[in-house]
Amino acid sequence: MTFDLRRDLPLLLVSLAACLFAAGPLVWGVLTALKPAAEVVTYPPNLMPSKITFESFRQVWTDSNFPTYFRNSLMVTGVATATSLVVAVHAAYGLARFEFAGKTALMLGLLATSMIPGIAILVPLYNLSVHTGLYNTFTGLVVVYTAWNIPLLVWLLKGFFESVPVELEESAMIDGCSRMRAFYTIVLPMARPGMLAGSIMAMMFVWNDFLIGFTLAVTEDKRLIPYGLYSFISNIGVDWGQLMAATVISLTPVVIAFLVLQKWLVQGLMAGAVKG
Repeated sequence: MTFDLRRDLPLLLVSLAACLFAAGPLVWGVLTALKPAAEVVTYPPNLMPSKITFESFRQVWTDSNFPTYFRNSLMVTGVATATSLVVAVHAAYGLARFEFAGKTALMLGLLATSMIPGIAILVPLYNLSVHTGLYNTFTGLVVVYTAWNIPLLVWLLKGFFESVPVELEESAMIDGCSRMRAFYTIVLPMARPGMLAGSIMAMMFVWNDFLIGFTLAVTEDKRLIPYGLYSFISNIGVDWGQLMAATVISLTPVVIAFLVLQKWLVQGLMAGAVKG
């Protein structure tokens, strides 16, 4: 397909404007984090720093508890995402392949739970975590985040499993494979795009959540990154340089994970399209 200036130029301009609109706040935050402290609050503001300095990054990493929050978020996000994906994969496969009484009601119930706002059940979650001994523990956070992600992941993965021809499994079982072996060796690899998309969604939810982490973790050694960002906002003002530096640091794992998973996601989508 060749580039037609008259046909494609408006679309190219709109796409460029959308990219600039989306990247503008991120670029401004990075430049603010690289400015000297005195230059951050100057008016009118300067877009480019007169002198690039990493002092804000150093203060965030050495003079605050942000490294602890960062480590906690990495651990909780990784475990919660992996656990929810393992559970959702098997549940979605069962819903996609088997018919049983109450299946529709079960699926609607799962969908309904994902529509409940977090603040509506925050008090029951708090009471439940206290009575079960999971309050202010990483285990409690992982359990809540896992339970929260499973309904959406089940609905997402169910569609991918339904798109895999059942004849492939039947052929494998005729050749001697058990159903579970056929699932792991045939169906699961073909559903990789859905698994990667679901893992990105689950990871983003856990990494960005403030409400649950703030409520169920109260000591400094259990806090997560969203609280760490909030801690740079105090009654006497906002340290914009350190806040932007902490924001850039918190974005780094998400960007890296997305770039890595995007590569496999595109490959999986192309393979699925050819096989389909």
